[in-house]
Amino acid sequence: METSLLNLLPEDYSLLTDLYQLTMDACYMGEEIDRHQASFELFTRRLPAGFGYAIATGLETALDYLETLQFTPAQIESLQNTGIFDRAPPQFWTQLSDFRFTGDLWAAPEGTAIFANQPILRVEAPLWQGQLVETMLLNIINTQTLIATKAARMRDLAGEDASLLEFGTRRAFSPQASLFAARAAIAGGMNATSNVLASLKLGRKPVGTMAHSLVMAIAACAGDEDAAFQAFYRYFPGAPLLIDTYDSLQAAERLAEHHRSGTLEVSGIRLDSGDLISLSQNIRKYLPDVPIFVSGDIDEAEIDRLNQGGACINGYGIGTKLVTGAPVNGVYKLVEINDIPVMKQSTGKVSYPGRKQLFRKVQHGQWISDRLGVIDEPPLSDETPVLQLAMKQGQRCHEAESLDRIQQRSRLSVLSLPPSYRAISTVPSSPPMQISAKLQQLIDRTTKINSFDRQEAWTGKRH
Repeated sequence: METSLLNLLPEDYSLLTDLYQLTMDACYMGEEIDRHQASFELFTRRLPAGFGYAIATGLETALDYLETLQFTPAQIESLQNTGIFDRAPPQFWTQLSDFRFTGDLWAAPEGTAIFANQPILRVEAPLWQGQLVETMLLNIINTQTLIATKAARMRDLAGEDASLLEFGTRRAFSPQASLFAARAAIAGGMNATSNVLASLKLGRKPVGTMAHSLVMAIAACAGDEDAAFQAFYRYFPGAPLLIDTYDSLQAAERLAEHHRSGTLEVSGIRLDSGDLISLSQNIRKYLPDVPIFVSGDIDEAEIDRLNQGGACINGYGIGTKLVTGAPVNGVYKLVEINDIPVMKQSTGKVSYPGRKQLFRKVQHGQWISDRLGVIDEPPLSDETPVLQLAMKQGQRCHEAESLDRIQQRSRLSVLSLPPSYRAISTVPSSPPMQISAKLQQLIDRTTKINSFDRQEAWTGKRH
């Protein structure tokens, strides 16, 4: 199976996992607990620094993964050839060859604002199936949630009318990540992406301008920068012109003259360097009706700085700072098996036991509070359950939502939050997690049981 090409295909998803998912599954099968019904919840213990909320994203990609997941004979043979599984029970290979995901999946709709320690999704499936899918679900949800959240924060600062364009393909951590990034950016509030493959797969039109190399190449061959602008407009008259290759203000002044004389109809200009506040203000004097786009290490803080400084900007091309950064760091934890609630009690890494539901109170479009409760308790009269059934016995429950609808939900989610949760220039706050009385009782009971078992085990060893 050795190859120098680490290209990822959908049929590779079954092996795109951590080894311990497979070794644990082999152990479950050997101990004959692999078919026990189990529930796993995916959540983040803490938000990235400076974030007051996260936008849950990636559900549709996760559903696609679960629907198509299977092992080919060649993949099984490759696993066998490693020698790692020589002592695995025979049924391990049989169950891999027959694998289809048969579980249920509950999830917050994409575009929903989520806080720390709130489940983004829950998998209910036979133990070995729920274990197997952990790595890919975390990869999908962590990546897309991070980028959608950053896009939502940027939209919140830029306002409704600004154009936000995702330019991150060359900075994304892999080709696959660039596709995830493009989708999540649009889900979170971006208008479009420059990634051609992602755009066409998503049924959207790619966007873009030009690079400095075109300006330099044509200027060198034809004699000046204006020749590059004129040449590009012969083929792409609606594209913004990149004017900071040499002197941005001189280029703007010349373009203004062409614009006034009718020799060149300028559709927009882009700046990628320099003092964007003063440059945009001065260029606006030359080209009062022409949209000005900026790029170059733009993030939420930079958009805020430009706004505060009075920059004259109509749109942003955002790459590196959008598709990279501190991770959401979601985790995936077993919360119940065979109707027995379980919890992790490691210091700093406690998880809440049992299957749970998140109840949200919203009044007049404004978020009021969240409450985490156990799965079988009803919502209060003014609450709405957040987690919805998205997959039943391995089959989708609904048609895929459009990106436009997800984007709208994302924007409304952010607008519903208090200003303190949306803050960028100051440290944002997040709500303390409200635990229902019934869930607190379950936590206390499970903690006592775990403590008793450990004490019994320790006492037995001593005697």
